[in-house]
Amino acid sequence: MSDIKRYRDLVDTLNRWAVAYYNDDAPLVPDAEYDRLYRELEVMEHNDPTLVAQDSPTHRVGGTAVTAFESVEHSVPLMSMGDIFNDEELHDFDRRMSEFQEGIQVEYCAEPKLDGLAVSLIYENGVLVRGATRGDGKVGENITANVKTIKSIPLRLNGETVPEYLDVRGEVFMPRSGFERWNENARLKGGKVFANPRNAAAGSLRQLDPAVTARRPLTFNAYYIGECRGYDLPDTQYARLQALKKLGLPVNPNVKVVNGASGLDEFYKDLLSKRPALDYDIDGTVLKVNSIKVQEAMGFTAKVPRWAIAYKFPPEEMMTKLLDVTFQVGRTGAVTPVARLKPVYVGGATVSNATLHNEDEIKRLRVKIGDIVVVRRAGDVIPQISGVVLEKRDANSVKDIVFPQFCPECGSKIERLEGEAAARCTGGLVCPAQLREEILHFVSRDAMDIEGFGSRIVEALVGAKKVKSIADLYLLTVEDLASLVLDPGNDGKKARLLGVVTAKKLRKALDASRSVPMNRFIYALGIREVGTSTALTLAKNFKTFDDLMHAKLNQLLNLPDIGIVAAEHILDFFAEKHNLEVISALLAKGDLFSAGIEPVPLPQIAEQQAENAPLAGKTYVITGTLSSMDRSAAKEKLQSLGAKVSGSVSKKTYAVICGEAPGSKFTKAQELGVKIIYEDEFVKALAKFGV
Repeated sequence: MSDIKRYRDLVDTLNRWAVAYYNDDAPLVPDAEYDRLYRELEVMEHNDPTLVAQDSPTHRVGGTAVTAFESVEHSVPLMSMGDIFNDEELHDFDRRMSEFQEGIQVEYCAEPKLDGLAVSLIYENGVLVRGATRGDGKVGENITANVKTIKSIPLRLNGETVPEYLDVRGEVFMPRSGFERWNENARLKGGKVFANPRNAAAGSLRQLDPAVTARRPLTFNAYYIGECRGYDLPDTQYARLQALKKLGLPVNPNVKVVNGASGLDEFYKDLLSKRPALDYDIDGTVLKVNSIKVQEAMGFTAKVPRWAIAYKFPPEEMMTKLLDVTFQVGRTGAVTPVARLKPVYVGGATVSNATLHNEDEIKRLRVKIGDIVVVRRAGDVIPQISGVVLEKRDANSVKDIVFPQFCPECGSKIERLEGEAAARCTGGLVCPAQLREEILHFVSRDAMDIEGFGSRIVEALVGAKKVKSIADLYLLTVEDLASLVLDPGNDGKKARLLGVVTAKKLRKALDASRSVPMNRFIYALGIREVGTSTALTLAKNFKTFDDLMHAKLNQLLNLPDIGIVAAEHILDFFAEKHNLEVISALLAKGDLFSAGIEPVPLPQIAEQQAENAPLAGKTYVITGTLSSMDRSAAKEKLQSLGAKVSGSVSKKTYAVICGEAPGSKFTKAQELGVKIIYEDEFVKALAKFGV
């Protein structure tokens, strides 16, 4: 292929992809694939300027305004940002910035690169009068009615002194938590399911009906001032962001000032490590010379500022081939399709398997075996297929995915109840897959916390038919355990006997688990819809386990955070004969090898007075990663002091407990003026209460 033809192919392909991405909110390929071809185009234009065409995407910032919205011209263009991808390019950027300032070490304002939709907000005398998309950088779309529905965007600026005119630029995005809730509800109701939070934000912001936008969980972070009149602004980027915060505009809490290339590199690595814990998507860092005077002196190229760069993270979406689909059976019998992929490096790890969720998701994606698919992996989140590259489909080499009618593990019939997304194996504990998962849940840390029973040992126990229910674990002798044959696992180890030393440790762990707080015992039973929080609510409202077993529907519905679905699952669980037999065996006392579990009652809500429930009536929210304990432990400690722990911040929230890499809850707390308690202060407070 000649250079001219290759160049034309690149221009046409990138322009077609750009229209789908910017204008239709329906990207055809992952960002990484676009970036790869875009860099190839840049290199070709650099090496041979005679190739450069007027319609080259290197001449544009983004998409063009759609005809459904009024076009608005930006008085100051919304510039895009140049990209770098490695340490060498980072050091080259820092060298250029330093040379411009006669060799001094440069001070930067380092910011997360939010993955949403860039907008311009115009305030006149403190009142929001216009919101617009970036568009092509010069002309955007008037979306004023839509941005006014976003609660984090103030309709009027704070303070007695406000600018006569303010053009603030920022990013509208959808938090991950809101994205997951939206998609979960959409799947249940047959509504629109979004591929990722960026698409969700873009599609939501550009609805013709603002009422639709208002229902979407969008938020906003400001990151730049395009123009300001009638107001004294500070002379650094960081100080200007703090000024915007005082005016009531939300600013990302991870923005900081750093010095030189080493500071930029440290910020990049720190934010990359925090990325999985954030409640919003970021695809890199934005690095800006902090001095406004230097920014103005350096100016812009035709497309990008010379004083700023985006240092991109490894991609969270990549393309690969779907080789096959298998079906796994979980603890509750849910049958989950698992995509077997041609291995691909994405999100910092090599991925060869991804979830397809359920039969409805397969139909929604219109995915077939043999397709080229888009795989998404964000941090520690289970990889999933977020789309199909239909233009790469070869109709002669793909085949339909057929959902099984019978369980692949035990042969029992698979059925799907009306109103449920999941199809389930009807085999119950006859199904070895369900028994394996039930045991792994029972021994897990938040449940009985029995150390040593990993998946390989549990699989061997079930395969050897040494356990037929969770109660049988306590009947195992050291000899039973020591004689277990461990089959070769994925780690490549050879089959071997478990051995006496390990067997004694497991037996000791079983014996130590007999006395357990009632909430953990309830959670360990694996009742559907009963997580750690619901289990704690039950334990604090029923004095004995027997009281819970004989609870009535109205008693359950009167408890906080327990709805009709969870209540009915609880009643159904205790009405099932097999479950009662297992519980009886777990609680039975006899010789050394009977279970003899003693669920330890918790202080009852009804008995807790103000003096021994110091946090009664106060609502807390936890955000970020805690180093001294996990979030479930922090939640239990707060609840033991009478507090309510919520998953969202509101005006009724008393305080937000903040760990490392806080998410949008931290920003929301700042907006509402809710008290923020950092981890060290929180730990000291718990110690005072003796918790």
